[in-house]
Amino acid sequence: MTQIETDSAPSRSKSTINPAEVEKFAAIADEWWDPFGKFKPLHKFNPVRLAYIRDGACAHFGRDRRAKKPLEGLRLIDIGCGGGLVAEPMRRLGAEVVAIDASERNIKTALAHATPLGLDIDYRTSTVETLIAHNEAPFDIVLNLEVVEHVADVALFLKGSAGLLKPGGMMVLATINRTLKALALAKIGAEYILRWLPAGAHDPRKFVKPDEAKAALTRAGLTITAEAGVTYNPLMDVWRISKDTDVNYMLTAIKR
Repeated sequence: MTQIETDSAPSRSKSTINPAEVEKFAAIADEWWDPFGKFKPLHKFNPVRLAYIRDGACAHFGRDRRAKKPLEGLRLIDIGCGGGLVAEPMRRLGAEVVAIDASERNIKTALAHATPLGLDIDYRTSTVETLIAHNEAPFDIVLNLEVVEHVADVALFLKGSAGLLKPGGMMVLATINRTLKALALAKIGAEYILRWLPAGAHDPRKFVKPDEAKAALTRAGLTITAEAGVTYNPLMDVWRISKDTDVNYMLTAIKR
């Protein structure tokens, strides 16, 4: 049964939540499922990252990616799930999905969309710290997609996220590199020229370099196993996996 749960118990550790970032996206929560609205870039980007997650998980866990539900039997958490753009397809692929977000408004939007579709996703208004404090059962897959550039403490956040993984579990991280190219394309171009995103959606000072993310994941006890860039082709209006990590990139890490 799809549900919404609010965790209110205090965390035993410092919070990684940035209230201003939470409020920023809560203010436009009603637009999560509008493919032509403020989250249009995520709708365009989604097929690429979904395929990356599916193929990586199938390779790691020995599944057939062509199967109808290749992730069946795997427990997955989508951290910073927003309106559920990733949680829903992960559930359709067979995974048991817990999806959390610090914004109750985002969770209500996600719940309202999933319920009529009969998707039993465990939606919660919660944080990584709260799940750890409540001794949440570990997960096979942890997803941190476009989240780390919005948290207050990247290293602490990734350490907590790694704590939610089973030994042998897999984390996928997707974020924006801190480069001049990313500033030009992901910030100035996307927000002020193309109007793909609301102005102020990103603070380029909070973008995370791949080496910084890798170092934080390694300190958290994970081993990096894959890295990929994601680039946009304006002529074909499509996103593709590439070797160019100057703007968008994804990392896969395993808990040994």
